[in-house]
Amino acid sequence: MPAHQIASYTKSARLFALYQSLPRSEADAMSLTELMQNYGDNTDNYTNERKNLENDLIALNQIFNDIFYSDALVRVPKWGEKISGQTARFYIEPSFSIDVINEQTVFFWEMLDKYTANYLPISFKQGVTDKLTQLRRQDKDKFHQSLLGQWQDHLITLPSIVQAPKLDSEVIGSIHQALLQNHQLRIRYQNKWDEKPVQRVVYPKGLIFIDNMIYLTGFNPVDDHIDDEVLLKAHRNFAVNRITGAVVIDKTIPDWVGRDVFTLDSLQELGKLEFGKNIEINLVLKVQKYACQHLYERPLSIDQKITIIDDTWNQVSATVANTTRLQDWLVSMSQLSVVIEPLELKAVILERLESGMQLYNRN
Repeated sequence: MPAHQIASYTKSARLFALYQSLPRSEADAMSLTELMQNYGDNTDNYTNERKNLENDLIALNQIFNDIFYSDALVRVPKWGEKISGQTARFYIEPSFSIDVINEQTVFFWEMLDKYTANYLPISFKQGVTDKLTQLRRQDKDKFHQSLLGQWQDHLITLPSIVQAPKLDSEVIGSIHQALLQNHQLRIRYQNKWDEKPVQRVVYPKGLIFIDNMIYLTGFNPVDDHIDDEVLLKAHRNFAVNRITGAVVIDKTIPDWVGRDVFTLDSLQELGKLEFGKNIEINLVLKVQKYACQHLYERPLSIDQKITIIDDTWNQVSATVANTTRLQDWLVSMSQLSVVIEPLELKAVILERLESGMQLYNRN
């Protein structure tokens, strides 16, 4: 029980104290009358304090929905349903917490901070750093005495060659909200080749992380159709850093967007989430022996095979997707590898290398 009645606190303090005092299981759910024992005991002002308690519960539920996107504060009967003479009871979902700080939590944020430094945009990275600062401040001495606190000084992240683009936190927030609420999204999008951004409505499906870029994948508005191929023509990917504005529309996404064929995994298999044809090919490379070492550590595919040709060269075969990223990697290998098969891919890589040589020869 709090030292002072919750009703005497300011609103922000009341909400936090109320959150702490609510039961953590449905079996222990409490009615307004039971909650009033901790909330307020002023008999002269009981009616007003009970009404304030009811309003505070509604406000707390709204906060959980808006900030944590969670229905953590449960009312029985459910929120929005008429009570009709029943006694409403309240509890917090036992799995929900805003204040669980333990070594596992710190480990997660430490690893996220170090491992994703070269891939997350600066605004995201700063959010992770701020979270770690918050955790350390809450229990500074205990953190520094822990194993994690002792070995954090032995970690360092080197900057990537190309930095991640800047993102608008409000745009990210709107995308997040639209995805979780299954709502349509109105975006203002700046194509690389256009002078001014254009406004469009999309049915958002998910986010794609490719190296240090983030893309929103979804569909242009189109009527339902019996042929999935017709609907797939409405599929689009948008670079999030080129979305200059985003507003959630109070309209749900059509049911067809949720079909199994349009899951992120399925769209990936169909080659819709990356640039290039993304057709599965049997890649055969001739790779210099010393340059092949990293392919033992990070194979191109689960079926990759490496055979020794001679003291200088190895042959690498793997089933891979023919994406632009694959071609970029093959070009980066330049004098260290040669594409043997397929011949079409070999011609593409040769053309790109020759174009590069021409540029250097002109200068």
